[in-house]
Parts: sequence; C-alpha cells; structure tokens
Amino acid sequence: MGPASKKNRKKKPSFRKLLKTSNLKLENKLKNRQFKQQSSAKKQRKEQRKLRQAITDVSHQTLKPLERYKKKPEDEEEEEEFLESLPTDMMDEDDLEQIKSMAQKASFLTRDISSCAPVHAKKRKSEQPVEKYEKMPRKMQQKEEKELIHLLPIKDKSGLIPQSMEKPVVPEAEEEEEPKDQDELEIEEEPESGPSLTPQEQLELRTQRLMEKKLRIASVSSAILADPHANIKKLKELRAMLMETDPCVAVTVRKLVMVSLMEVFKDIVPAYRIRPLTEAEKATKVKKETQQLREFEEGLVSQYKFYLEDLEQTVKDWKQKKQKRSKAVSLQSYKGLAEVAIRCICDLLVALPHFNFHNNIIVMVVPLMNDPVRTVSEICCEAVRTLLKQDKVGQASLAMVKVISGMVKSRNYNVKPEVLKTLLCLRIKEVDMKKDTEAPKNKFMSFKEKKTSLSRMQRKWKKAEEKLQKELLEAEASEGKEKKIKLHTETLNIVFLIYFRILKKAQKSILLPSVLEGLAKFAHLINLEFFDDLLAVLYGLIISGDLTYRESLHCILTSFHILSGQGDVLNIDPLKFYSHLYQTLLTLHAGGANDDTTIVLQCLDVMLTKRRKQVTLQRAQAFMKRLSTLGLHVLPDSCVGVLAANRTLMHTFPKCDILLDNEMQGSGVYLPELDVPEYCNPQNTALWELHLLKRHYHPVVRKFAAHLMKGAPSEGSGALSMELSRRTPVQLFEDYSVKDMTFNPPVAGPPSKKKEHFTIGHAFLDPDLKTQIDAALQTESEQMVLDFTLQPDTPQET
Repeated sequence: MGPASKKNRKKKPSFRKLLKTSNLKLENKLKNRQFKQQSSAKKQRKEQRKLRQAITDVSHQTLKPLERYKKKPEDEEEEEEFLESLPTDMMDEDDLEQIKSMAQKASFLTRDISSCAPVHAKKRKSEQPVEKYEKMPRKMQQKEEKELIHLLPIKDKSGLIPQSMEKPVVPEAEEEEEPKDQDELEIEEEPESGPSLTPQEQLELRTQRLMEKKLRIASVSSAILADPHANIKKLKELRAMLMETDPCVAVTVRKLVMVSLMEVFKDIVPAYRIRPLTEAEKATKVKKETQQLREFEEGLVSQYKFYLEDLEQTVKDWKQKKQKRSKAVSLQSYKGLAEVAIRCICDLLVALPHFNFHNNIIVMVVPLMNDPVRTVSEICCEAVRTLLKQDKVGQASLAMVKVISGMVKSRNYNVKPEVLKTLLCLRIKEVDMKKDTEAPKNKFMSFKEKKTSLSRMQRKWKKAEEKLQKELLEAEASEGKEKKIKLHTETLNIVFLIYFRILKKAQKSILLPSVLEGLAKFAHLINLEFFDDLLAVLYGLIISGDLTYRESLHCILTSFHILSGQGDVLNIDPLKFYSHLYQTLLTLHAGGANDDTTIVLQCLDVMLTKRRKQVTLQRAQAFMKRLSTLGLHVLPDSCVGVLAANRTLMHTFPKCDILLDNEMQGSGVYLPELDVPEYCNPQNTALWELHLLKRHYHPVVRKFAAHLMKGAPSEGSGALSMELSRRTPVQLFEDYSVKDMTFNPPVAGPPSKKKEHFTIGHAFLDPDLKTQIDAALQTESEQMVLDFTLQPDTPQET
C-alpha cells in the first residue's frame, strides 16, 4: 500500500476517546428526555389552567332567561284563523289541553327563527369552549394600581438597590353641591359648631393649651441646651412650632418660639464662622468625633438659615398684609408678630456678628431703619448703634456702611435723619491717609542674597535674628492692626462718599444737619485734597440763608474741626466764620430747653480756646462781652454753660480782665450792633451783666457770676469748688439741664395778692430787687448807659 492509502485510512479512536463520547451522548439523551418531560408538563399545566379559568367564568356567569318575543298583531290574527280552521271537533278536550300546554313550554316553537342564528351550529370540540369564553367579557377583581414615588437608591455591597414608596392617597374633593339658600347654610353650620362655651370656659381652655405649649417649648429648649451635639435635630421640632395652627394660642406660641429659638442659637452658636466643606474634604475619611462635629455644624447652619427665613417671611407678611390659608393668625396680629421677629433679628445682629449669614441680617435690618412705624425704626437704629459701638475689628461696620450707602442712594436721599446719625457711633480713630510715606516693611533676605553677601557665621546670626523678628511681629499683632486700619479707611471713604453726595445733590434735604454733624466728627480724618473745596461749600451754605440756626452752627463747627487738625498747615484765615458766629449768638433760642447751646459751646472751644495763637485779644474780648449779654436771656442751664465759657476765656486770655474795670482804654465807643468782633471796640465797655447775674435765682449762676467778678481766681476766697472747676462748659450745661422744666404763662384775670414777678430774659427776680437794679443803673456812668442801649429789636433777635 502506498502513502496515499495510508493517509485515507481512518484512525481508530482510542478507548479514552470512546468513553468520553459515550458519556456525552448519554448526557445529551438525558437532557433531551428531561426537556421533553418539562415541555409536556408545561403544556398540561397550561391546558388545566385554561379549563379551570373557563369553569370559574361559567360559575360566576349569571344565567339569562330564555328570550321571549312579542308577536306582531298580523301573526296573532293568522294564528287565530289557523286555530279556528283546525278540526277541533275531532279531538278530545284532554288532548287539546295537553297540546296547548306543550306548545307553551316549547321555546323553539315560539322563537322568531328568522332573527337568530341557527341553534345547532357544528363546531370543533377543541375550539368550541375556548372561543366561547374568549368572546365573553371577563369580570376579574382588579386591584387599583397605586402610584409609586421613586426615591434615591441605596448603595450596598451588591450594588444599587432602587427604593420606592406608595404615593399617599389624597381624598378626592367632593362634588360641588348645588347652591343652597343662606338660611339652609346657617342651619347646617349650627350643629357643626358644637356646644358653645362660656367666656370663662374659653379662657380656662386657652390657659390650659398655652401651658402645655410652654412646657413643650421649655422641655425641647432645655434638651438642646443640655447636649447640643446630640439633640441638634430637635431644633427642627422647635422651629415647626412657628407654624402653630391653633387659633386660640397661635400668636402667643409663635412669639414664644421666636424668642426661645433666638436664645438657643445665642447659646449654642460657636465663636467662629462655619464654612461649607469642599468635595475633597467630604470624600476623606475622618475620625468619629470629627464626623459628629461636622454633622452638628451642618445641622446648626441649616436650621439657623431656616429660622432667619421664617423671621423674614413674618415681616414680609406684615408688610404685604398677606393672609395665610390656615387663617390661624388674623391680620391684626401680624404687627405684633413682626415686631417680635424684628427684635429677634436685631438681637442676633448684635450678639452674633462673627457667625454665618450676618451680612444677610444687615440687609434685612437696614431698610427697616427707615420704616414709617416709629417703634420699628427705633429698634433697628438702636441695634445698629450698638453694633457699631462694640465692633472693634471693623468688618461688621464696613458691611453696615456699604448697605446704608446703597439704600440712601437708591431712595434718592429720601431717608430719615436717624439713619445717618447712627454713623456717628463708628469707632474710627485712625486711618491710612498717607500710603506713600508709610515706613517700609521689614523684608527678610532670601537664601541666595545671604549666600552672596554674608559669611557662614553671619548667615547663622541673620537666621536667628529673623526668627526673633517674626516672633515679635506675632506678639505685637501688627498684621491685625494693619487689617483694622485698612478696614477703617475703607469704611470712612464710604461715609465721606455719602456725605459729599448729599452736600452736592441734596443741600436742602433734611439730612443736611446729620451730614454736617458727621463731618464735624470725622473732619480731622479728611484728606487734605478736599479741604479747600469743602470749606468753600460750607461757607456757601452759611451765606445762602437756607439753613436753620442749628445747621449753620454745624457748618461752623465742621470748618474749624477741619482747620484744627491737618488744616494747620493751610494758610487760611476763617474771619468770616468768626463774624457769622458773633452775629448769630444772640439768636440762640431763650425759651424752651434745646441742644443748640451744646453746639455753641463746642464752637467757642474750637474757635477760641484751641486756636488761641491765631485769635486776637479784641476778638476774645468781643466774644466775652457778647456771651455775658447772652447769659441774661437764656435758661439757667445755658447760662451756667455760657459763664463757664467766659471763665475759660479769661484763663486763656488773661488780659481780658480789663472788662472788669470801668475805665476806658484807648479811643472809640463800644458798638454792640457791629457784626465784626475786631472793630466793635470791646475794650471800652465792662461786664456789667455780672451784677445782675449775681442776684440770679439759680445758686450756680450766682456762684459763677461772683467768681467772674473777682477775676476768676484759681485759689482763694473767690475760687470755685473742685466739682465745678473741673467740669467743662458742655458738661456743666448737661449737668444742670432743665429739659423737664416747664414755665406756665400768666393767666389773664384779676391781680392776685401774691408777690408779682418780672423777668429780664429768664432771670426771675423779686420786686424788692427792682429798686436796687434801678439805682444801680442810675449810678452807672454815661458810658455804661451807652453800653446798655442796644440796637432796636429786629425780628431775628426777638
């Protein structure tokens, strides 16, 4: 055999291979047999299921009676004719009755065959029951499909597990009833109201419910304060009581919850600002204590935010007069709720300036400062003043000033003066005015500079020195001071921006006195570049005649504050301001108590005492004489302040004691009607007003008058007591203020037998002193008479 036959020859399979194939064949046969059994069993189960379903459908089906059709009248006539034509005489009566009864029972004889399908229709046995029951409508007990709400999935070791819950079924609204008469409605409402309670029972019921709510609020609040980290979730429970729906106690409970939450937050809030975590921080694993702290902080911030939103919504509802659907609180009660909410917001503004959402609270409070309701405006202004006074760093003050500036500009300067007066409480004493002339900061050398310029030993010493300097800087907290000065500088720039806008665009606004008062306080911090323009604007306001007396005094005070600070380097002679004050001194109101005297005394201190080197002797003497004349007209508190100012002038300018002498000095006559103090010849007059004030009814006025008549000595018999000598004129005026004092005008009628009183200004004197004053005036020289003769009364002086 050749090689081709060898290739074609089939190889015998090995025993192992034969064994392997036989096993596979056996397994396949077994599988095929099992599959056939399963398929046949499955078919049998399916047929049995169909049969059971058919049987149940038949059992539940209601049997219908046989159909009976009414015969037509024509058919009835034909049947009667047919029956008559039958040979009934050939049949017995019994047979005839039996045939009739059989005819009535047989339904197939009475059916209308033409209207129905053939009764005996041939069908296949296998299809007949299935087709019959498929054509019949099935009545199955179907369950209502409930809507599912798909929730967030839960992650497990096996993977994501979908979560869902059934949607709560809301009862459908009842069908609209037909409109009924009003009488029927009233009859139906009466039984629903239940048994009516007496007022006493209603009061007892309300007291009981209110006590339950109070105890609940107290228990929840105590639990939170006892362990804030564990019970932080109870804040939500307490906050939910803000939505109290019981109309009997809703208003009181909501107020109590507001105040309770405010106190709880003030106690549990940490002393630092909580910032949101980044994604990287959330992903990292931390200790259990750290995780608990994070959860506490997150819950605290969220509940604090919701609480502030609830307070804000309460105020908005009051402003918009928006009635809630629950109608648990009437519109009349919204004002009380809003006031409590505003008080809570203001307390949080003052107590938590370091915590989150403080800027949001500022945005809420500032518009309420200008609220037309006086109580709300006062609460907010007082809170802002307290915040500005206690703010040591300046961050809260800067935020507050920014919001106030935006509100003033947006409302076109139509705000209350009290809003700008709050800026006077700013604690700004130092600002960064000269950025270029600042001392350069200590710059540490780099390693490369040290290596090139210093030896090894010098580098070692330099390193130790720099380390010591860093420690000293940390100890001095110079960085904190620089930050504070930077904040104060930015704050003051915004304040001056508000003031300058009003001076430029709203000179006739009611805000002008507040602006001038603010400029007078912060004038020493104004940049030198604005001095010339500002002084020109202030003098233009003074001579315009549109200002009140108080506003003109503020202009003068502001001008001299500017000149007494950095304005010393400017070569400006403010003679026009001296002349204006000298001219308007006698227009000071002599009736009821007023605060203008305080501003006058401040102006005299800045203009004469602090600028003593720039003031001439004639000017000082003229002001002293004019102040003595003013003392006769004003109330005792103002008179004490004026005499104290004269005492200060006499100590500052000792040569003014010439006014205590009656002899003339030089030529000329005293001209009290002249408005320029330099040229009125004050050296040729005397302070004769002190003789009248020495007999004043007020004891302190008498002391000051006697003290000045002796030359205002610091020691000796004519000296004042330590309590009076150490007080400034402004302090003495405030100490002896008579704001609560009222003077009743004389009633017209018959003269009474009591002692009559007459007045010179407001110095009340007895009639016995009238003769002494007349004698004193007659014995005075002609020059004194000339001094007493003043210019005729003008409307301004009266």
